[in-house]
Amino acid sequence: MTQAASAGSQAMMQRDRASASLGMIVHRNEPGHSVVSMVVRDDMLNGFDVTHGGFIFALADTAFAIACNDSHHVTLAAGADITFLKPTTSGQNLTATALLRVKSGRSGIYDVRVAIDGDVTVAEFRGRSRTTNLPVPARNYL
Repeated sequence: MTQAASAGSQAMMQRDRASASLGMIVHRNEPGHSVVSMVVRDDMLNGFDVTHGGFIFALADTAFAIACNDSHHVTLAAGADITFLKPTTSGQNLTATALLRVKSGRSGIYDVRVAIDGDVTVAEFRGRSRTTNLPVPARNYL
C-alpha cells in the first residue's frame, strides 16, 4: 500500500477476509483512487471455462471500497452495476483501477475499470457510495 493510504481503507483491508481469500493485492490506496489486482484461478471459472462474473465484480467492488473509504467513518455501497466486455480465464492477471468521479455530501460516484495486460478493458463498473455515521471498527481479524 502507498504511504498516502487512508486510515479508513487501510483498516478495512486489514480485516477483509473475502478479498484476502481471493488473492487480491492492493497496489494503490489513496482517497478517491485505488488499484487492486487478482490472478484468476481455476476455481474461479464457470462452466464455460471463463471467469465467473461474480469474481470480476468482487475485484471491482474491492477497488471501489478502498477508493471511497477515506475517513474514520464507514462508507458502504449504495448500489453498483457492471458491464462485462471481454471474457477472461485462468492464469490471467486482472487489475481494477477505481477513480472518484463526484462526491456530494455523504454520497459519491466511482468508476472502476477492470483490465488484463494493463490495457485490455474486460469490464466497467460504476459504484455509488454512502458514508455512514458508523466508526471504522478497531478490531483486526487477520
